[in-house]
Amino acid sequence: MIPDDRVKRKFEKKTWSEVKSKNSWQVFRIMAEFVEGFDLLNELGPSVTLFGSARTKSNSPHYQIAYELGKRLSEEGLSVITGGGPGLMEAANKGAVEGKGISAGIGVELPFEASNNPYLTKDISFRYFFVRKLMFLKYSQAFVALPGGFGTLDELFEALTLAQTGKTPRFPIILVGRDYWQGLVDWLVEVPLKAGTISTGDLDLFRLADSSDEIMEMILTFFNKHRQNMVPNF
Repeated sequence: MIPDDRVKRKFEKKTWSEVKSKNSWQVFRIMAEFVEGFDLLNELGPSVTLFGSARTKSNSPHYQIAYELGKRLSEEGLSVITGGGPGLMEAANKGAVEGKGISAGIGVELPFEASNNPYLTKDISFRYFFVRKLMFLKYSQAFVALPGGFGTLDELFEALTLAQTGKTPRFPIILVGRDYWQGLVDWLVEVPLKAGTISTGDLDLFRLADSSDEIMEMILTFFNKHRQNMVPNF
């Protein structure tokens, strides 16, 4: 349960004029975040975003896969983007730095979690989650979802929705760890598909993989075919 005092703080009484005044200034802050993000990330070139948990320890097999992917993608001349935090994000950024490539972290201001790891060559943090998420989706041409929690699921389903609706091309979207993701895939088949709220073709928007070799083959097949025409997505 959410503590009552936290709920009360979020619903502190304000007058309509106070809300209107705050909203007007908020527009400028949001615009500034977009401009800052566009200016920095336009320099990346073809990129791959890796999503994953901030809580994963360095002795996890998934940490090693994230590190290997970051390094191998970097060695192929692809920029690596993460949320800039610890755990699997840190692993991918560490690999990218050791692969001598661009290692970007797109963070968000949180009261309970450090937003930056020490393996970033480009680093930016936002106040608003929706601005951060747009930056991932605008500048990446492939998405790798390592095991993660609500944040990873949010980012994953945003990428799937944009591909499903044609707002972005059908980029590779790869779920790493069949043992972790199979339950979700089974649920998609047994509940939304059977209810008719998704179609059979929607299940083709993503692939499952267990090793960096599998993932690199999927990504490089796509990039070798389309790389020379790649630009930011929207």
